[in-house]
Amino acid sequence: MSNVSARHPYEPPKIIVRAKATDCTSKARNTESTLGGNQIVILTGIVVCNSVVSAADRAYSHVVLTIKALPDVTPTSTLLAPLLEAPYADRFDQPTYVFLQNGLNVEADLYKTLLSLEKGQPKIISAAVAIITNMRGDNVVEHILNIDHTSMGMYLPGVVYDSSPAPPELTKFHNMLIKGGTRSTIVPSIYAVKFAKNCWNITWSTLATLTSYTVSSLWRPPPKDGEVYENGVYLSESTREQVEKYTIPNMRAVLEEAISVARAMGIPDQPAPRGIPSSYVDSTVEMTAGMYVRPDNNHRPSMLVDADEGRPMEVEVIVGSVRIEMLYALLLVKQNQIIRKMEMSRK
Repeated sequence: MSNVSARHPYEPPKIIVRAKATDCTSKARNTESTLGGNQIVILTGIVVCNSVVSAADRAYSHVVLTIKALPDVTPTSTLLAPLLEAPYADRFDQPTYVFLQNGLNVEADLYKTLLSLEKGQPKIISAAVAIITNMRGDNVVEHILNIDHTSMGMYLPGVVYDSSPAPPELTKFHNMLIKGGTRSTIVPSIYAVKFAKNCWNITWSTLATLTSYTVSSLWRPPPKDGEVYENGVYLSESTREQVEKYTIPNMRAVLEEAISVARAMGIPDQPAPRGIPSSYVDSTVEMTAGMYVRPDNNHRPSMLVDADEGRPMEVEVIVGSVRIEMLYALLLVKQNQIIRKMEMSRK
């Protein structure tokens, strides 16, 4: 729900919400989560703002971005402009920026802008968030398969492995998450971890988006007598053999192509989190099949959700950075039409 959250050590945190500020103000303090059973999460001391401008009134230790990275719609430097320009940039030191976003090189635009301010080395935390959720209404988050883990490290352009000690700003944010109950790990090769996660999205999120069906369509068997799948999706026996013969091998080929790019970029054939092992393709297909064969898994990848809702998708940062030509070309058409409809609605 939040786009950007800002944290100062002596002030209550602020949440900047553009699209659902009213909903957040009225419901965010009573948000229900299904992680570990139904829980009511009480958020106290939170200040809700409707723009970055309204929050640019004090110094912050950390600014956390959870909005989708859409450089073809709004670059991050444009979104955060009130914090990067006068009078804010003249009055306050730059905070540590934390990117909790899908995709690769989502930090590059902001890093370049921060360098141009000539106020020292930019402090940017890059993170890979492993979480599978669906939104049910405005304030109910359904956590699927109890997956919840964040890997993080400092963003350094062109650096695959960083052996230097974790700086205070990284350790501090990591400890914040641990204290809040999130599983978090500081890794020396955050780019490799993000790359591995991005490979999943390149393969399965794009498949779901281009077919308009969830990943369960590849593996889930027909329901048993009296059983009803919430989203109705399963692999029909009528053409199951064709899906297994043609679709699954092509998805494996996408993964293999992405891993070949990883090797060319210097990501070694080593176990995570230092690298991406050669067993990654087999283990990812096996893991994904195990997740989406389940009758209780109704997860919709976020790219599919955005396409269904007519919202811009994370095409550039997921598929454009590690370009799989055919998938990229097809998704560009979908993205173009979504943006066209947005432009028409503004006239």
